[in-house]
Amino acid sequence: MLTTKCYEYMEFDSISVHPSIGNHRQTSLSKVTHLESDILKNGLLEPLVVWEKNNSEYYLVRGFHRAEAIRGIRSKNPGYFDRVDVRIVAGEPDEIRALNLKLNADRIDIKITDYFETVVYLNNVNWSTERIGSFLDKSAGWIEEIIRYAPMVNDEIRQKLDAGDLSWSRAKEIIQRSSNAPAGKEKEVLTEELSKNQARVAKPLTFKSLLGHFSQVKESNPKKSYTLKADDLSAFVRVLQGRKYDESDLECVRSIFPELM
Repeated sequence: MLTTKCYEYMEFDSISVHPSIGNHRQTSLSKVTHLESDILKNGLLEPLVVWEKNNSEYYLVRGFHRAEAIRGIRSKNPGYFDRVDVRIVAGEPDEIRALNLKLNADRIDIKITDYFETVVYLNNVNWSTERIGSFLDKSAGWIEEIIRYAPMVNDEIRQKLDAGDLSWSRAKEIIQRSSNAPAGKEKEVLTEELSKNQARVAKPLTFKSLLGHFSQVKESNPKKSYTLKADDLSAFVRVLQGRKYDESDLECVRSIFPELM
């Protein structure tokens, strides 16, 4: 049963990374650098989450960027952060893998492909779709679709999903058409369907990048303010939508939010 055992002030070097429980995204050097500065200035404001697999055997579950930042700090400042605040959890390996995904699912940049491996794994260890969905705050139908289609997602489809060039609904449609193709024609149909899918036109701004930026602003400068007129706001919305904007709208947004453009 998954439980929080306690909160503790633990030796940092006693925390390891488990081979099957890792970060769901590549480590961002800019984020790590920002966190190094922030942690040096303000301390570790949010505890790391670690799994006690066996007695005195601890593995990181959440806080991979913060842990990397602490390693950087310690390499330059011997003696700093010898101990850190942690939340210690206990449970079976399948429960910890599910927790690892759940704790990262509130990120604005999480992708559907981040769910594939864990959902299929939990299904293979006999978690019901209802249990997986309930734990991850998703519907059982959504979980069933991943279990059905994720094993058929090839590298090309996955890359397009990750890049935002292909929607999950379109990916399922392509997989279905390929699966229903005459014997020996599956690859040909797959290639043809993918060629029909045009990559989205890159937008000057995206909701994902916007939310990420202002989340950092909120942390680093919570009192920062902006002054916008009605025309400015209208231009900003058009650029954010990615349609019906012109160069004057772009210039307006650049003047108010130069860091975004």
